[in-house]
Amino acid sequence: MVRWLLAVVFSVVPVLAQVREGVDLGVLGAFKARLEAEVAQGRLPGAVALVARNGQVLFHEAVGYLDPQGKTPMPKDAIFRIYSMTKPLTSALALQLAEEGRIFLTDPIALYLPEFREVRVGVEKPGPEGKAVLELVPAQKPITVYDLLRHTSGITYGIFFDSLVKQEYRKVGADALDQTREEFLGKLARLPLQFQPGTVWEYGNSTDLLGHLLERVTGQTLAELMEARIFRPLGMADSGFAVPSDKANRIAEPFRQDPFTRSPTPTPLNVREPPRRYSGGAGAVATALDYYRFLQALLNGGTLEGKRILSPKSVALMTADHLGPLYLPSLQRGAPYLPGPGYGFGLGFAVRLEDGGNPLPGSKGDYFWAGLFGTYFFVDPKERLIGVFMTQSPGGRTYYAQLFRNAVYASLR
Repeated sequence: MVRWLLAVVFSVVPVLAQVREGVDLGVLGAFKARLEAEVAQGRLPGAVALVARNGQVLFHEAVGYLDPQGKTPMPKDAIFRIYSMTKPLTSALALQLAEEGRIFLTDPIALYLPEFREVRVGVEKPGPEGKAVLELVPAQKPITVYDLLRHTSGITYGIFFDSLVKQEYRKVGADALDQTREEFLGKLARLPLQFQPGTVWEYGNSTDLLGHLLERVTGQTLAELMEARIFRPLGMADSGFAVPSDKANRIAEPFRQDPFTRSPTPTPLNVREPPRRYSGGAGAVATALDYYRFLQALLNGGTLEGKRILSPKSVALMTADHLGPLYLPSLQRGAPYLPGPGYGFGLGFAVRLEDGGNPLPGSKGDYFWAGLFGTYFFVDPKERLIGVFMTQSPGGRTYYAQLFRNAVYASLR
């Protein structure tokens, strides 16, 4: 009888030990094994995943290779190009300046960037032989700082789908990061808007423009602002807009040929030297642990380990939906709506509108965003849950983000 009881106890203890803060670490271990299989199949170059709940990091693992060409093992402190995960950082900076009264979200951007005083909107009209032509009309109202934060400025990218306005962007290389701030601003000010300001969610160069606006207001570079106001206070020691030479051996790299698209991988950002301009929408680098520290500060109401970057009300504003009635028209217009069904948009990332409405697990009020080369995060305030997934796999970014999110929610107990 005693032997039987001991057998029962010892068979239960390992199972209980796997659950911490209501997270089954066995499920996350199975997820790591799945990633290792993806690496073995040549689909994933390498990755770092982090899961935290109730302020505790419960899972922080690396798989695969830092550089798949050299087969260097992936370390947990690998540095990734985070592309559009730069946007929430820039948005937080803007809210800091709003707290200080240095800008108002209702300000027309032309107060600080006068070259945008007379912007025009591109309207496609039927032309000769049924071919559409672009007609330029005046903007009915000015672009505001608020529009830049929630991507309702009408400013677009030259990528993601096609339109006559986007063709104009591509002609002049408006999206390029390898240009000076003055070159970028000059091009963008002359280009037509995709939509009238304040009418439709349109993903584009809004956050890049916001970053340069903050530079004009403060007289500092975006790199200096980010370092002084976010990275240093939060202890994000490996984050920035370039990687110093003594850390360059930790930069994660993609495959040369993308296994998902079967095409050559686009040339990644050169982060080994300072950029010609600081892109507030796509230019930063970070480790998984660094980016977690930023997200934990947001989840804590703007503070981490005694350092405050935002007030609780600013965080609440940032993480609320700001599309409202613009959500459905933006979702239904036939072009990619990157937040996805069931998600509106806050001031820097997508915000879930209801528990349902999206095929992925989550909670009302959770927020997420991702980067072009495969980085991804989500924060679920209801569950006090944070997930960060870092890879450099542009073709697999949607696949791995879904795989990660499903595994994390499956681990909750």
